[in-house]
Amino acid sequence: MRSVLLCLFAVPFLLPAQMKPLCFSLGETAFSNCRKVVPGDVYSKEKGFGYDSGAEIKLTPHAAVSAKPFFFSAAVPEGNYKVTLTLGGTDQPSLTTVKAELRRLMLEGVATNAGEAVTRSFIVNIRTPQIPDGTTVKLKPRETTSEALAWDERLTLEFNDAHPAVGKIEIEPAGKIPTIYIAGDSTSTDQPGEPFNSWGQMITRFFQPTVAIANHGESGETIRSWIGERRLAKVLSLIQPGDFLLIQFGHNDMKEKGEGVGAFTTYKADLKWTIAEARKKGVTPVLITPMNRRNFGPDGKVFNSLGDYPEAVRQTGKEENVAVIDLNAMSKTLYEAIGEPDSPKAFAPGDGTHHNNYGSYELAKCIVAAIQEQKLPLAKYLLPGLPVYDPAHPDRLATFQMAPSPRGNAEKPYGND
Repeated sequence: MRSVLLCLFAVPFLLPAQMKPLCFSLGETAFSNCRKVVPGDVYSKEKGFGYDSGAEIKLTPHAAVSAKPFFFSAAVPEGNYKVTLTLGGTDQPSLTTVKAELRRLMLEGVATNAGEAVTRSFIVNIRTPQIPDGTTVKLKPRETTSEALAWDERLTLEFNDAHPAVGKIEIEPAGKIPTIYIAGDSTSTDQPGEPFNSWGQMITRFFQPTVAIANHGESGETIRSWIGERRLAKVLSLIQPGDFLLIQFGHNDMKEKGEGVGAFTTYKADLKWTIAEARKKGVTPVLITPMNRRNFGPDGKVFNSLGDYPEAVRQTGKEENVAVIDLNAMSKTLYEAIGEPDSPKAFAPGDGTHHNNYGSYELAKCIVAAIQEQKLPLAKYLLPGLPVYDPAHPDRLATFQMAPSPRGNAEKPYGND
C-alpha cells in the first residue's frame, strides 16, 4: 500500500497554467526533449516523478515493459491534464490497459503488433481538498489512506494487462475544456481496490479527450452529508459555465431517520437546492436514479428496496426540467437479463449493493446508452462509433475481461449495511 502523503493538507494553490508540459521517456533510447526514466527512479515529492517502489521494469530499446502491473506518477497542480502515451514499440506484441488515479479506466486493452507503436490520449482530473475560501473538504479517514490517490497533488497512472509496454508519457494542461462532475455515494465513487468498482470509474473509458471527468462521489454519503462535508462547495469553487454535474444519491439517504425526513421532503429539497446552485454557475445538472440492489423475488424479477427515492428523483427532474437517467429502471433490466443465478458475478463477493468490474462496466454502459438515447448535450463528447447498448442484452460474463488492479481492498465501502 502506498504510504500516506503527510503533506496532504499543506499543498498550496497552483494553476495548471503555471506548469510546463512534462515528457518522460521510459525505454533505453530516450525520445527527444523528454526526461529519461530508469527503473530505479522511484517517486518522491522532491524528485516529482517516478515509479512506485517495487515496480519490476525491464527496458527495451523503445519502451518499458513488465510482467506485472506497474505505476508511474508525476507531480502536478490541481486541474485537468491531457495525457498522451506511446504504447508498444517492442519486438513482441503488447497489450496495455491504462487506469488513472484511483483505478479510473482510461484505455482498455490497447494491442500492438511486434514492432508497432501507437499513440493514445485521454484527460485526467487532479484535485486537492483545499477550497479557495480557506476551508477544506471534510475527508473521511479512508480518504487520507487507501483513497489518498484521489486527493494528492500528483497524477498517477496504472499500466496493466497481459503485456504492458510504455515508451513515452506526455502530460500537459488540458486548457479550457468542459468538465463532468459526479456527485454521489459508494456506487459511483472511485473505489480504491478490488473487488469493488463503480460506474464512475468505468465511464471515463467512453469519453473523448475533449472533456474531463471529476468524480467527487464518496462512500457512505447522503446528498445532505455530501453537502455538509463541503464537497459541493469544492465543486462549486471549480465548476465553470458549460460544465455538467451528474447527481446520484439514494442508497444512504433512505436510511436517514427523523421528523419530516423522507424522499419527497428533505431529499427532494436537497436535490433541488443542488440543482439551483449548479445552475447559478451556468452548469447543466443531470439526475441519475440510484441503481437497484441485487434483490430478486420468487418470480425471478428484481424488486425495489429503495422505497420512494428513485421516484423522488424522477419527480424532481420533471419539476425542475432536468434530464433524468433512470439507472434504477435500467439496472432492473440488466440484472434480470443476467439472471438471478449469475447475478452475484456482477457484484463484489457477498455484496448486493456494490459492483465488481463487470457490473460497474455494464452500468456505465447503461448511462452512456441513456445519454445517446436522450440526445443529451453530453453525447457530443462520447467516443465516436460506440455501439448501441441494450441492458436487456449485456456483455457475456464468460467473455468479459478486465485487467484487475493489483491493490485489493479488504474493507467494504462506507454505507455498506
